[in-house]
Amino acid sequence: MDRLLRVFILLIGSILFASQPAWATKRVALVIGNSTYQNAPLLTNPANDAAAIAATLKQAGFDVVDARLDLASSGMRRVLRDFADQVRDADIAIVYYAGHGIEIDGTNYLIPTDARLERDTDIYDEAFSLDRILLAIEPAKRLRVVIVDACRNNPFTDTMKRTVASRSISRGLARVEPAASNTLIAFAAKAGLTALDGNSKNSPYATALVKYIAKPGLDLRRAFGFVRDDVLQATGNRQEPYVYGSLGGDDVALVPKPEEAAPPVNTSSDIRRDYELALQVGNKAAMSAFLAQYPEGYYANLAKLRLDQIDAENARVAAIDKAQQAEPKESQPLLENARRAEQVDAAAGAKAADGARIAAEKAKQAAQEPATDAERKRTSAVASTVAVLSTNEPLVDGAKPNNSEVASPAQNTESTKVAALSAGPPQANLAKAVQSELNRVGCFSGTIDGDWGAASRRSLTLFNRHAGTKFAVELATLDALDAIKLKPSRVCPLICEHGYQRDGDQCSKITCAEGSFLNDDNECEKRRARKPLAKRDTDERPVRAARPVRERSEPKADVPRRQATARTPSGSGQIMCDAYLCRPVRHGCHLEYRGGGGPGGGTGNVEVCN
Repeated sequence: MDRLLRVFILLIGSILFASQPAWATKRVALVIGNSTYQNAPLLTNPANDAAAIAATLKQAGFDVVDARLDLASSGMRRVLRDFADQVRDADIAIVYYAGHGIEIDGTNYLIPTDARLERDTDIYDEAFSLDRILLAIEPAKRLRVVIVDACRNNPFTDTMKRTVASRSISRGLARVEPAASNTLIAFAAKAGLTALDGNSKNSPYATALVKYIAKPGLDLRRAFGFVRDDVLQATGNRQEPYVYGSLGGDDVALVPKPEEAAPPVNTSSDIRRDYELALQVGNKAAMSAFLAQYPEGYYANLAKLRLDQIDAENARVAAIDKAQQAEPKESQPLLENARRAEQVDAAAGAKAADGARIAAEKAKQAAQEPATDAERKRTSAVASTVAVLSTNEPLVDGAKPNNSEVASPAQNTESTKVAALSAGPPQANLAKAVQSELNRVGCFSGTIDGDWGAASRRSLTLFNRHAGTKFAVELATLDALDAIKLKPSRVCPLICEHGYQRDGDQCSKITCAEGSFLNDDNECEKRRARKPLAKRDTDERPVRAARPVRERSEPKADVPRRQATARTPSGSGQIMCDAYLCRPVRHGCHLEYRGGGGPGGGTGNVEVCN
């Protein structure tokens, strides 16, 4: 029985292990090789080294291998930005750079192909610091690796003008200490020393990397140790690669060791089904075929017992036939008694076999009982939460619950008790708790009132985006609350409104100095002085009413005049009319009245010129 129990426990363990999800790791890599520099001599090896490393990583099964050659400043900036997007959901991220590098004031820089570096301050505008590379791979979950094969004699060092005499510019690269955990920075040569290109297509360092870095199951630290040994041997101890940073105690391999294919595991249900089929056939051939398929185990023992029964039954039948043929008729009762005794023995053996099978089934149920209890508790908790959430929802279109008309008072009382026992925290309390945690991690800035509205859903959406989760935002859930509680610090970035600026984890109001104002870019700008406008002096202008009124000579007789067809400026402003038309009095002339009724009846006004 103990042996059968152990067999069933091993079978159950195999089933549970097979049901676990397969371990999967997303690996991404960026490979850069700068050979053709516009303002420096050509480098032959970086392009070849980058191509060899990219081919090795692709063959190792990396999910993303982005290989780029001869990147200028703008292209290098765009590639780093795009690769950072690939790293966000990756487990392992690697950056390999081959080309020119330089160290200024203890900071290492990678130089693009279009850099000039005429002055030492140009490094900040035309090159990329090693910290920028580390920032791009920081989101990787398990491992971050930067391999810098740029420890060569730099041609910009001798031609570069020093703006500050005390600024240090040394050969090789400077020692670094990664701030993030599980980060390694590998240099082709130790800090302050230069690397050799060698005499072959690839440098000694790249040749050793291709040999060891993607070896299945090899720990990364041991791989870099083997690389160091090969490079020292190839360069006559003139070049020593170096690795900065540290990892944990577990082995970390870029390529996992291939697992041996496990033999197919037959579950207990499959074996039982095959045994029942053989039992239905009921002959010796069927049981022998079952034993050939399953030579060990509980059902194999039952099949062997069944074969013994079949052999015994066949032997008994043969003996009875033989006795019937050899003995007289009076011996028939004795034979019948013997046959009955054999049947009783066979029945006892079958009963014993059934007892063993029942015991094995009970052992199996006992082994599965903890898993069943856990599933029952989980189902009960989910049902309680659903019951609490559904108590506040109205019935659609006046629908009634099922069997509401035939439910007895006793049943209603019982359901009320069950609901009272299974009721969990109200949805408003759960929403309030989620709002409080979202506020703690910087994703919610509204009022913590338990009202799960648009602001709460928007804050949970922000948490999903920055924490990499995918919780439903329609309702507050316990899963979301547990996930937010696991975050020890701020998750969502701090965004301040116009007129405020970031001050640690808070927004402080921007106060501009006197004479300045806050512009649309949230910066203080000096207010421009207004230019004085020229104004007329109203005191010197004559009053219209005080102007002298021009005296006009008017005819004594009431003579009608024809309207002038056109008015043009003249010296005196008087109008002369005759029998045909009216016109202005010419310059230097005036009108005199000579008597009569005007153009229609006499002399009238006459134009007199001096």
